Amino acid sequence: MTTKRTGTFTADEITEAYAAMHARVQEHTRTGDWGDFALSFTEDAEYVEHAYGTFRGRDAIRSWSVATMTSFPGGVMTAFPLAWQVVDVATSRLLCEVRNLMPDPGDGSHHEASNLTIMTYAGDGLFCREEDVYNPLRFLRMTLRWAEVAEAHGTLSEQGRSYVATYG
Repeated sequence: MTTKRTGTFTADEITEAYAAMHARVQEHTRTGDWGDFALSFTEDAEYVEHAYGTFRGRDAIRSWSVATMTSFPGGVMTAFPLAWQVVDVATSRLLCEVRNLMPDPGDGSHHEASNLTIMTYAGDGLFCREEDVYNPLRFLRMTLRWAEVAEAHGTLSEQGRSYVATYG
């Protein structure tokens, strides 16, 4: 069971906690070091990722995030800006649309896919649940299009080629 106290936090507290977490995500993206990503969650948190499964506890969240965000395509993404966000105080949730941006593959084109993220706040700057909702096939098509352009411009890594060979 995840730590959850709903309805006891203000919208400002939830918003500030997510802004701090999002700033840490930007730093993880910049450095490529995702080892501390799980520290934004309670020890018994639940992370629901519709393509990869459900992860329970910081250790599982850490293992998944490091593996996913340091390999293609996660390790290639340059930013995760928010398109919008809203707080539901009654459920201690913040809902937002996260844009997953790929770098210029070599021709100046833009490639991105977005997801709906539902965060449940547990207090003390920590979240007890995250759920990422998106269409995995749309995301796959976007990454394969990006890889095709990158290959044509000599910017696709070996890891990217392996991904295309597996999923393309």
